[in-house]
Amino acid sequence: MERQMHDRLKYLAVSERDEEWGIVVTTVGYQFIPPKSNYPLSKHPDQYCFKPQTGRALNEYQLVYITKGSGYFSSHSCKKQKVNAGTMILLFPGEWHSYYPDNETGWDEYWVGFRGIHIDKRVEKHFFTREEPLLHIGLSATIVGLYEDVLKFAILEKTGYQQMISSIVLHILGTVYYKSRNNFFNNMYVVDKINEARILMKDTVENPMSVEKVASHLGVGYSWFRRMFKEYTGISPAQYQLQQRLLRAKELLTVSGLNISEIAYQLKFESTGQFSTFFKKREGITPSEFRERSH
Repeated sequence: MERQMHDRLKYLAVSERDEEWGIVVTTVGYQFIPPKSNYPLSKHPDQYCFKPQTGRALNEYQLVYITKGSGYFSSHSCKKQKVNAGTMILLFPGEWHSYYPDNETGWDEYWVGFRGIHIDKRVEKHFFTREEPLLHIGLSATIVGLYEDVLKFAILEKTGYQQMISSIVLHILGTVYYKSRNNFFNNMYVVDKINEARILMKDTVENPMSVEKVASHLGVGYSWFRRMFKEYTGISPAQYQLQQRLLRAKELLTVSGLNISEIAYQLKFESTGQFSTFFKKREGITPSEFRERSH
């Protein structure tokens, strides 16, 4: 049976109060494009008008998720590339782009448009970049369900719906980042070594090993280990060890009967004063104040 064209879309009003939330949703929808069909299916408002031959630039971000078929994408910062099912396309405000399904396959696409300081900050910190707008996350029923939730709340337009759906968009962004990062680290040797190191550093938190010794224990070079650990976790091995030391200190302050000096000694600090300085620098309060609050 031949598949029929199918689409649904909605454009949303945004109030000043909605803007104060830090992120707002402007449009949401989907299109199922069969092979040898015109694209796009729907007529859009002028600011969203789209012709693949000439492309366009938006004044917002959009997440376009391709769940079936294949096609092509290009932008000012990214040369033309093939797009396959399981790809999330992130469009940036002010960035010229064009995308379209392959005439032989068609494709299914879900999209959501949004803007606000929450996403601006993530782009500023290079969680997402214009040079890498194609995020290969695979097929996810969970993400499709999140798009459908946004559309459902948008159609009902109950009070507070903008806050609800914009928070779902942040959930989508977090899921996309998580999946793309883990797909990037598909070398299980690297992942296994990092996980082995984290277990070792947790197990030896009260008698910490130097980072060089951790690398030696794993049978890998120090420079390679330090570089790959930071690339995978976002922090250096030394910082990770300090975090584990802090977590153990908080655990001992909360559940043990040890006094502050005994905890400092157990965690191999040179003195109680050094431990207190270490703790306050990271928590903003002294170990004694933390213990009082936790009790």
